[in-house]
Amino acid sequence: MEDLRKMMNGLKPVVLMVMVQIAFAAVNVLYKLAINDGMSMRIATAYRLLFGSASTLPLALVFERNKRPKLTRRVLFMAFLCGLFGGSLFQNLYFEALALTSATFVSAIYNLIPAITFILAISCGFERLNLGAAGGKAKVLGTIIGIGGAMLLTFFKGFEIQIWPFHINLLHPHHDQNGTVLTTRHGRSELLGVLCALASCFSYAFWLIIQAKMSAEYPCHLSSTSLMSTMGAMQATVFALCMERDWNQWKLDWNVRLLAVSFSGIVASGIVVIVIAWCVRMKGPMFASAFTPLMLVIVALAASLTLNENLYLGSVIGALLIVCGLYVVLWGKSKEMRTMTQLVPSEMTQQELEPVEVVVSNLADPNNQKISPKQ
Repeated sequence: MEDLRKMMNGLKPVVLMVMVQIAFAAVNVLYKLAINDGMSMRIATAYRLLFGSASTLPLALVFERNKRPKLTRRVLFMAFLCGLFGGSLFQNLYFEALALTSATFVSAIYNLIPAITFILAISCGFERLNLGAAGGKAKVLGTIIGIGGAMLLTFFKGFEIQIWPFHINLLHPHHDQNGTVLTTRHGRSELLGVLCALASCFSYAFWLIIQAKMSAEYPCHLSSTSLMSTMGAMQATVFALCMERDWNQWKLDWNVRLLAVSFSGIVASGIVVIVIAWCVRMKGPMFASAFTPLMLVIVALAASLTLNENLYLGSVIGALLIVCGLYVVLWGKSKEMRTMTQLVPSEMTQQELEPVEVVVSNLADPNNQKISPKQ
């Protein structure tokens, strides 16, 4: 029974991170529908973070009112950086790259996040390369396999595979009042889009690193998430107000725009961030980023069903490689964790077995006696 409980506790972060990627995949589908409806992504980012702040702040005030540590300037500064790198900056860069290049390219570049996080985590001391150990080799190999599978899924097609008996096409051309089809693509330099995509990957990786530091210093996930969402909402709102002059874009009706920003704010920027913060604290930033390529598999299946996108052989092979790479990374991480848990007790036992010399002072006798315990 005890072993079963330990196994369930060990599987909990894995299951939660898989649920996180499912939520992110749903957000991508909803954002694609919102873009097709002509919504500004800067305003969508601001609304998303506002919904995230509004949903997490009451939870933090109620459930962590008696156990929050002192809110220092350092914690506030880290919350500002988390809101910047994991919220406003990351999302604006990501959707700007989506508008300037293509969804295929941005999805492929997005899967560099585990590799970038691994490099940054090594630089910051959160991860060890340790190529001499099996766990270190597995993490490097799994990262390479996962990224290779993501690139294969994105760029290689092969023959088409029919897995669904029917298709549901939710994308329809959006027209303005004059009947002109609206588009979200514009003619600025694609090089800027490439730079924005790379910058968004670094931004997300930086957030995972800073989140690890903040979780260790301020271990209240609801409060830290609400702080991050509030900071990001203020940043994104100011940026959107400066960039968007059309006030009609800020109106939300009962349509896909409201659904996209509310779901992404409450679930993706609220509940999901709480889950990621907990997983980062328990397993580290590398563990959380290793699940990022899994989103491509879910998006490929969801898009083939609901957005009438074709599924090809390359998608299937790439998905299998992503899952294999993910398993190798998780195996390497668990191997390192088991090694660490075995080393710590052994070091403690060795210290306990060392002879201890007890000094007994007799105030009446000027000569001190040393009594050694029997071994």
